[in-house]
Amino acid sequence: MDQTEQFLQSLTEAHGVPGYETEVRAVLRNYMAPLGDLSQDKLGSLICRKSGLPSAEGPRVMLAGHMDEIGLIVTYIDDNGFLKFLQLGGWWDQTILSQRVIVKTHQGDVVGVVGAKPPHMLSGDERNKMVEKKDMYIDIGATSKAETEAAGVRVGDPVVPDSRFAVMAGGKTYLSKAFDNRVGCAVAIDVLRHFQNEAHPNDLYAVQTVMEEVGLRGATTSVRAVDPDVAIILEADIAGDVPGIKKEQSSVRLGGGPALSVFDARMIPNVTLRHLVIDTAAELGLPLQLSNMPGGATDGGAIHLHNLGVPTVVIGVPSRHIHSHGSIIHRDDYDNAVKLVAALVSRLDAATVAGLTN
Repeated sequence: MDQTEQFLQSLTEAHGVPGYETEVRAVLRNYMAPLGDLSQDKLGSLICRKSGLPSAEGPRVMLAGHMDEIGLIVTYIDDNGFLKFLQLGGWWDQTILSQRVIVKTHQGDVVGVVGAKPPHMLSGDERNKMVEKKDMYIDIGATSKAETEAAGVRVGDPVVPDSRFAVMAGGKTYLSKAFDNRVGCAVAIDVLRHFQNEAHPNDLYAVQTVMEEVGLRGATTSVRAVDPDVAIILEADIAGDVPGIKKEQSSVRLGGGPALSVFDARMIPNVTLRHLVIDTAAELGLPLQLSNMPGGATDGGAIHLHNLGVPTVVIGVPSRHIHSHGSIIHRDDYDNAVKLVAALVSRLDAATVAGLTN
């Protein structure tokens, strides 16, 4: 694997469900510490400031990716040692059954599998219904509550998908858990790396937020610390190039370039900034796709409402099968997202940012 593949592997394989981001935060901290002035807010979001030219008093530009991934939390241990759970983030019932998971305990990691009543024992009516999470359990191989507790499992322990990074057919597509949104975290870091040797007319803040999947909570606190003049949200966008999705629902595809959101359930992007993204991509010859997400939101939903308002856009790396044990991205989309965001940051001088709200 090359350096970028190793980088993405280390980020996606790290564990960090909402509210339990300690492990992935440590990985991100190691990458970000050499790249700027690093701080942390009281919810746990990381903020890395990279100042522009010493003489410049430029605008504050915020890049935001969220470090948390979807997961589960243990809510009950029954007499036979099985675990009941609730979701942290948006799990669809059909994507979780029979999957391997890791319970993060105070004694270490415990492997389990999500189970339910076997099909041989279902009634006719039950066979025709999707199994719901309330009827599932996590089996860690114990035979009693005492055995489960001896393994270190407690109510409140987080549970993460057990999934590994892999390079797929053709060498340019990657499979892993947590591309939503470790891919956005990675773009932010690679943009910081770009500006270690390039000038920029602003103060750049790369922020890795916590608890996005449970209500944009880290974005709400970290934006107060940064107080940005403009924001670019870095996300995993939804690739629509799979069976069952019509082109009018989503024309975003792997390998088609980064995706610019024109609308989601909690934010309509700043129109002037949106045009700047489109024009910049065209001038550089970078592919760009347009997306919308009426049934979801990003950290932009909190960030664009900060103070008197923050001009904000969302740029995503297309990803198949997000919110599951395994999602897929394309390397070209990732590389082009880094190039596009770096070019945008270079253009966000005081006059340009002031013009976003005229």
